[in-house]
Amino acid sequence: MSTAPRDPYRPVAHLRPHRNWINDPNGLVFHDGHYHVFHQYNPYGVAHANVHWGHFRSPDLLSWEPLPIALSPTPGGEDADGCFSGNAVSDGDRLVAFYSANRWDRSPQHQPVTSAASLDGGRTFTPRGELLIPELPEGCTMYRDPYVWRDGNKNGWRMLVGAALADGRGTALLYESPDLGTWTYLGPFDARKQEPVGGTALHTGEGWECPQYLPGESGRPGALLFSAWNSDDSTRCVAALVGQERGDVFEAGAPAFVDHGPDCYAPALLRAPGGRWLLWGWSWEAREDDWMVADGWAGVLTLPREISVDDGGTLRQQPATELLALRGEHNVHAEGVAQGPEPLELGAVGRAFDLTARLEPGGASGLRLLTTADGSEYLDIRLDAATGELVVDRDHASADARAHGGAYRMPCPTGQPVELRVVVDHSIAEVFLTSTGQVLTLRFYPTGNGPWRLQAHTAPDARLGYAVDAWELLPLVIKEPSAGTRLPHGRPT
Repeated sequence: MSTAPRDPYRPVAHLRPHRNWINDPNGLVFHDGHYHVFHQYNPYGVAHANVHWGHFRSPDLLSWEPLPIALSPTPGGEDADGCFSGNAVSDGDRLVAFYSANRWDRSPQHQPVTSAASLDGGRTFTPRGELLIPELPEGCTMYRDPYVWRDGNKNGWRMLVGAALADGRGTALLYESPDLGTWTYLGPFDARKQEPVGGTALHTGEGWECPQYLPGESGRPGALLFSAWNSDDSTRCVAALVGQERGDVFEAGAPAFVDHGPDCYAPALLRAPGGRWLLWGWSWEAREDDWMVADGWAGVLTLPREISVDDGGTLRQQPATELLALRGEHNVHAEGVAQGPEPLELGAVGRAFDLTARLEPGGASGLRLLTTADGSEYLDIRLDAATGELVVDRDHASADARAHGGAYRMPCPTGQPVELRVVVDHSIAEVFLTSTGQVLTLRFYPTGNGPWRLQAHTAPDARLGYAVDAWELLPLVIKEPSAGTRLPHGRPT
């Protein structure tokens, strides 16, 4: 039995394989009584290379079984240099995956669509072996990442593919099919030139990666989600367009953030039983490459989130209800008023916890998570009444200079109590503003070894009413791989 100390930054309640690189969640589907989560995966190292599809499944979102690698590049084939992002659908006994076939001898921004099918619940897949859509529409300068869903109105299937157009617009291109095999191009589902997102300097990008579609139901609007891509690798974001499907086009208003943090990208949707929709995103590392290479892993999937559009057209997210079962010991229960320059101690927490807070601010105030005994290392959650924003600040969250800093904001109503849910898991924090349904995800890397503790902070002339509860966050159950499902090690041959 290994006696090596546990990696202090590896999350316990967020899904990822034991080692190596992961990025986008792919192929999220409920099939044969299980939630299936695929993801971009390099089984050979901690770099974005040798891209396969890794695969987990779960009956309940709490216990997960690693399954064999689902998709692997075919030497000399259409996907010889990587099985890039896409999604999967359940079609009777078949589980059908659609993905971007990468070859470096094509333009790196042109990744045509192909597919693979499984008849054994996702344990093995048979690749199509040829491109499903061999010809790109005219005027595409970037093309990848299929998303397929069943069209309830036409008893057929629809597909979106992310793209950039030569006229400067980002777009999701629409196709339809009666049988998942023959596809007809219908045109842009939505397309627009770069627009600011949420009144910030971030914008909708030159092209749209990983489009996802949340159809409107019961008279409510739907949402088109996409990851904003720029050819210069400048700062990216994840945006949503909320609107209505009108025939073969989507009519929507201004873009809004799907996640206000710096470390969530390429989210993907899963239609769960009962009409519920779930979302996972990729949370990349916010530390220098040498650090993650030394640790032997990079990237993690976010918590599964319930996502919906309310009657007013607001996109709302919250942790999946099942995750309440991961609450362990109730470590903190604190109520009172903080006032003046001295912080109030609220209690000690571990490196993984689930927190709820009701805050009634009167001026600049907030919560602080201290991760060293001397208080020099901390993560701040501040309420900025002057700007009407909630601020999550990691500038002092790690004494290691290789960790990234920055303060990140999301709108927060003033003049009323603020309801929060914060899930911290070793090196990832997901901050849910319960009253508005918004979320902010970031990574941080504390170096302190002692107990962490929570404080209430106020400016000298401010006050903060608070009710804070925190529970230990229990780990997911990751089953041992059965025979024949262990993941490869070493370099590809």
